[in-house]
Amino acid sequence: MKKFKKIILNIFLFILANIFIFCTLGIGLVYYGPFTRTRDFIVTTAMTTFTHQYLATTFLSKEEIDKIMEKYKVDVTGKSSDEKAIATFKPMVEKDKIDLIDVSNGRYKGYMLIISNPNRVVMGVAPSIGKYGMKLDEIVKSYDAVGGINAGGFEDDNGVGNGGTPQGLLISDNKVIFGNENTKYNVIGFNNEAKLILGQFTLKEVREKKIRDAATFEPFLIVNGETLIKNENSSPSLHPRTVIGQRQDGAVLMLVIDGRQLSSVGATLKEAQDIMLKHGAYNAANLDGGSSTTMVYNGKIINSPCSKYGPRYLPSAFIIKGTEGIGTKLQ
Repeated sequence: MKKFKKIILNIFLFILANIFIFCTLGIGLVYYGPFTRTRDFIVTTAMTTFTHQYLATTFLSKEEIDKIMEKYKVDVTGKSSDEKAIATFKPMVEKDKIDLIDVSNGRYKGYMLIISNPNRVVMGVAPSIGKYGMKLDEIVKSYDAVGGINAGGFEDDNGVGNGGTPQGLLISDNKVIFGNENTKYNVIGFNNEAKLILGQFTLKEVREKKIRDAATFEPFLIVNGETLIKNENSSPSLHPRTVIGQRQDGAVLMLVIDGRQLSSVGATLKEAQDIMLKHGAYNAANLDGGSSTTMVYNGKIINSPCSKYGPRYLPSAFIIKGTEGIGTKLQ
């Protein structure tokens, strides 16, 4: 009996040793071997989360991680939208509609709102901004709006922040909620003619352009019809995504893609860009994604936010004024 137990123990130790060897070898090949594409995918995906950065920091130095992240950064320097290329919208009852369409594929679930009247899209902010944020459905309800998506980024220590402090610029109804005079921001916003303006501007330039509602995030995806992400290799990480865009006829496109779930792993920036391009976006920009990604329409949360705590508290949201969404659903 003792001999039999010893044989079983030796077999177990042999298997355990081989598992350790193969795991170590696998980690070595991924992080230090020839599989740079796999390494970069893991690093860029992990470092844009709050809870899984250890997948990169455990095996690579800060310098190595920074070098990888810099390689995939989208350069928007000098890129700004031309508002003259967007038609000035003339309200017509029969044109004032909203369509909700399903843009899912086999790997992710995604939804898009197409708002024909861009004048309905404004910036909603949490009432206690600077202290506490508010969930998207609550922001939408507080403005008697019909829907919306999350907008700019915010301070979020260890992923458990209260959404009260925006990062970068925040403007609502021509009022600067957050922002410094001498700082140049990545601006994603609408001017007084309801045209989506993208660019890097100071507050002085924002006023000159009469931008009434805006937030800060990055990167821009499409500027004046030109895609800024040229190939899949330039945006390998998969995440939940929130994107806003505008067609040349003025219609506004709001996109969310779920991620970090078995039913929807997420999308690359290029995939999000391509969806916007397919639906006619002339200008489009990435908004705060990850666990913040949320869409509300007609009193319901349309997507499945990945935060284990449910929809997050946010400082800002692009919302759709009015209480009626006239149009088709889930085409």
